[in-house]
Amino acid sequence: MSTLTFHAISDADIAAARKRHPKAFGDRFATTLKAASWAFIVVYLVWSLGFFEIGKLLNASDRAWALITRMVVWQDMATWQYANIYKGIAQTIAMAFLGTLLGTILALGLAFFAARNTMPVGVIRHAVRRMLDVFRGIDQIVWGLVFVRAVGLGPLAGVLAIFISDTGNLAKLYSEAIENIDRKQVEGVRATGADTGRIIRYGYLPQILPVFISLSLYSFESSTRSATILGLVGAGGIGMIIIERFRAGLFDQVAFVVLNVLVVIAVIDWGSGLIRKRFIGERGH
Repeated sequence: MSTLTFHAISDADIAAARKRHPKAFGDRFATTLKAASWAFIVVYLVWSLGFFEIGKLLNASDRAWALITRMVVWQDMATWQYANIYKGIAQTIAMAFLGTLLGTILALGLAFFAARNTMPVGVIRHAVRRMLDVFRGIDQIVWGLVFVRAVGLGPLAGVLAIFISDTGNLAKLYSEAIENIDRKQVEGVRATGADTGRIIRYGYLPQILPVFISLSLYSFESSTRSATILGLVGAGGIGMIIIERFRAGLFDQVAFVVLNVLVVIAVIDWGSGLIRKRFIGERGH
């Protein structure tokens, strides 16, 4: 009988064989697929540039330059109605603050109903989650249009739009933070015979409070920018002043208002950093 002998094949043997017979080891399908993918991307990019008539940018260069010039050359600054501008900025900050505050309060309660470890009843948990999906799935601008139609023009529509949108976003993030806590601390509090309120107060909140503060501060910063955009659809704030000046062709005033908004956002970001450092420590800064 013949005896079969098996020899171990080393990496060097494989490398030598690959060098002698490169086509036998080549993955033609993968190479072809990669080349086809790149070809599709290039063709689609060229088609997109043609479809959206990107060449119009060259034709509009003169108009764009004229617009930029009118924004940086400020004229008749004594007639700019500064009181209305800064009143609009203050209204925008108030909209963002009130909407975020109400959203934070409601989101904190809903988060416990949306988390697996605090709401074992699946029907209730899924119902709350789907409701939050609706709140955060619809863009804030759409909510603004809805509430402008419902309650009329003004900052109240903006507050309600921010409130609904922030509730959905924050409750989702809060519930994930609740699900990721250390359960040993909760079990320790429960072992003392504490009721549900004390378990939440001493078992959950100490662990999730830094996350809640950080998320709420970020939401306030984001809502300040969003409140500016909401004004463009009639929901109050500085956005209404921007769109009025823009329609009137007062582009220098538009630039002044935008610069003031940027300063306000920078100040809010700085103040939020101080609060994070105070309550969360260096990691939250």
